[in-house]
Amino acid sequence: MTRPLRLGVVGLGAISAYYLAAAERLPEWELTAVCDARAQTLERFPGPAARFRDHRALLAEARPDALVVAVPNDVHLPICRDALSAGVPVCVEKPLALTTAEGRLLVELARCHEVPLMTAFHRRYNTAVRDLARRTADREIRSVRVRYWERIEDHLGGEDWYLDPARCGGGCVADNGPNALDLVRLLLGDLTLTDCEIQRDGLGIDRRAVLRLRGATGATASVELDWSYPGERKDIEVELTDGEVLSADMLAGHTAFKASLWHEYEAILGEFAALTDGRTPAGPGAHGGLQALELVEAAYLRALPATGTTSADATVTEAGR
Repeated sequence: MTRPLRLGVVGLGAISAYYLAAAERLPEWELTAVCDARAQTLERFPGPAARFRDHRALLAEARPDALVVAVPNDVHLPICRDALSAGVPVCVEKPLALTTAEGRLLVELARCHEVPLMTAFHRRYNTAVRDLARRTADREIRSVRVRYWERIEDHLGGEDWYLDPARCGGGCVADNGPNALDLVRLLLGDLTLTDCEIQRDGLGIDRRAVLRLRGATGATASVELDWSYPGERKDIEVELTDGEVLSADMLAGHTAFKASLWHEYEAILGEFAALTDGRTPAGPGAHGGLQALELVEAAYLRALPATGTTSADATVTEAGR
């Protein structure tokens, strides 16, 4: 790499701060352009980066080497589609898209144009998670338990679209589910959804859920999601076949609110730079963006009333990426 990669960021909401800070710290990147549909948000944005109200204008005029997409879930599809069609590598916030069908379309576009499409599962870059993955890499796992608990109202950052299922794709299963499921996938590989329980509030939004899964080797897993937890708990517990239990607390050592995200997003952009400039090969849909969508969709289908359920397990594999 002879020069920093030109980075565009679409979406200047709460999560963009972590991307912007990481881009400033990493020598691989130069923030070239930002985009947000809100004029006041753009007016308040500091620094010399070009500002755009429309992502298509950003792509055409700023000509970035890569694009971060950090917008509400319901507009992931058009922005990622336009960037990939222009041959621009994309790092998109989880979930990859609203539906499996949309996700498959984006994966196919990435394949056709031979550009990286990375879903930003930030928790797999957590130092405690990485240490746990290293400690279990050569050992046989019996079971995995992931807890992803928070009070969602404390995490909105002024963005109420999270509580609109039409924009978010659902509730806790659609929003926190992909991150938690990716952690299981990191440890067990291909996954099968075997059962799930979903609890909804009076507005029909899923606030609590338990997803049960099975890995390719027969190991079992549970993902426990809670949007009504008074506080925050995000951890992993792994039981090995020899009886040893190992754990990772994703919040340990990070006392400030959301403090763990700073190092996670720096690692994301570091890997995205390697994908963009070709130092690290990766297939389209890197890190299972499509698989997470398939599992989320399978969970919602399984939780339908009896007339809409099926008895067969819902299985997704690496080949589906």
